[in-house]
Amino acid sequence: MRALLVVNPRATSTTPAGRDVLTHALASELKLDVLETAYRGHAAEATAAACAAGVELIVALGGDGTVNEVVNGMLVDREATGPRAPDGSDPDAPALAVVPGGSANVFARALGLPRDPVEATGAILGALERRSSRLVGLGRADDRWFTFNAGMGWDADVVAAVERARAAGREATPFRYAGTAIAEYLRQRRNPPAMTVEVPGAGALEEIRLAFVSNTDPWTFLAGRAVRTNPGATFGTGLALFALRHLGLPTIGRTLRHVLSPDADPHGRNIVRQDAVPSVRIRSAEPLALQLDGDHLGSRTDVEFVSVPGALRVVV
Repeated sequence: MRALLVVNPRATSTTPAGRDVLTHALASELKLDVLETAYRGHAAEATAAACAAGVELIVALGGDGTVNEVVNGMLVDREATGPRAPDGSDPDAPALAVVPGGSANVFARALGLPRDPVEATGAILGALERRSSRLVGLGRADDRWFTFNAGMGWDADVVAAVERARAAGREATPFRYAGTAIAEYLRQRRNPPAMTVEVPGAGALEEIRLAFVSNTDPWTFLAGRAVRTNPGATFGTGLALFALRHLGLPTIGRTLRHVLSPDADPHGRNIVRQDAVPSVRIRSAEPLALQLDGDHLGSRTDVEFVSVPGALRVVV
């Protein structure tokens, strides 16, 4: 099987020696080419070229940002109108395998892969031997695919601020995310955004202050702890909406307790939840930051998030 291993050399949870071990393990079973990413967008470009050249498997070694780029490279020519065959599969499309190498690894963990990169590589090789894979649905917004979550406003501003810190040479630790989230919350509480959220079959929700869109559960992880906004969300049931009508401290305090609970079931008069919806549209009068899978995409005033069932085959 022809395969391309896309490696992020700046991945936080692997070392150069560890990456060499994983590469040799995969090369022992696959006709493997290796690409180390050198700039933003490199993984997507290389993946698209490899898929066009007939590579059958793309292995992403890195964090969720690397996975997102690889997925967008794999699906660069795919229409967002749904699966190509009755079972959701595309017989000519390559499959994806993920070796977690970042700090959160939300997509890999949602698939049930081990957190340890060596163990995950062993699991992938075992799945390849058994010819085991599954189809997963993805989300699409603003001509970009996302695998597990998206958001506008507060969380996207946090992502943008952390990206700026990383560009300045500072590490993206869970503590940095938490501190940045507090700072952005205090800023937004003084001037909260106003969003209108639309879901098919329901009336428009006005004066929404925060909105998340999930493609699976959990929404993310905080220092290893699951953050669960929509516990019923799965890769096969469409998108899920989580929104807040108010950003007051009592609302935020109760919401944090709910989403960080092991048996999370967020609810309350200021919480809006919708699971298993085909699309979510978010509009605002002023441009708000947009993030997909933890990647800041700039600011938007109108974004439609669409569920695409059976978009990707994953080795697992």
